Amino acid sequence: MDIVVKGRKIEVPERFRKHVAEKLKLEKIQKLDGKVISLDVEVSKEPNPRQADRSARVEITLHSRGPVIRAEAAAGDPYAALDLAAEKLDARLRKQHDKRYSRRGARRISAAEVPAHVPDAATLNGTGAQLSEGNSEAVPTKKIGSLEVQGEGPLIVREKTHVAAPMTLDQALYEMELVGHDFYLFVDSETKEPSVVYRRHAYDYGVIHLSTDTMVTQPHAPEAGGTLGG
Repeated sequence: MDIVVKGRKIEVPERFRKHVAEKLKLEKIQKLDGKVISLDVEVSKEPNPRQADRSARVEITLHSRGPVIRAEAAAGDPYAALDLAAEKLDARLRKQHDKRYSRRGARRISAAEVPAHVPDAATLNGTGAQLSEGNSEAVPTKKIGSLEVQGEGPLIVREKTHVAAPMTLDQALYEMELVGHDFYLFVDSETKEPSVVYRRHAYDYGVIHLSTDTMVTQPHAPEAGGTLGG
């Protein structure tokens, strides 16, 4: 695998090309991602004198048999921009590497083992109220498929809340490919509404937008939700 360095409407000096080779060590990258096909580095310059402190921009694109990983940064000179972009690329490669490692090493656990593996796991009774440790043993346990559920269920394993900055559809697709998921939840920057992009058959993508309707009086109606099929 070689590193391809090119300039966008600018000439790239040989000194900078050597610096790229020294900064982006191929052996280190291939240890984190053994499926790398190519690595492109593009340098551009912002002509606006008011943006002199961010006039140099470097974009690194890593192509592999997995998702494409990009990292870009801007600074007062291309060398500083390259250093910043290389740090971002390294962080994203390590994140992908750790994710693959954790998936290979993980094993499935039963519902009965959840409290021992997941902190603050909550068990609910049939009315949806959380059970305390004192009365959890008094509730009958039943088998549903491979899960053991106390009472009528359901069993909540983990709940997360993320702070998300609004983004465009193109950015959401890019983020989905970067993390390697089949769907990505985001806030649309145009509508300011929650939306989901997802991978369909072959290489097609789909998008679901959610909008609030104050006239809807039946929140549990079948048409109130959507699926990722189709």
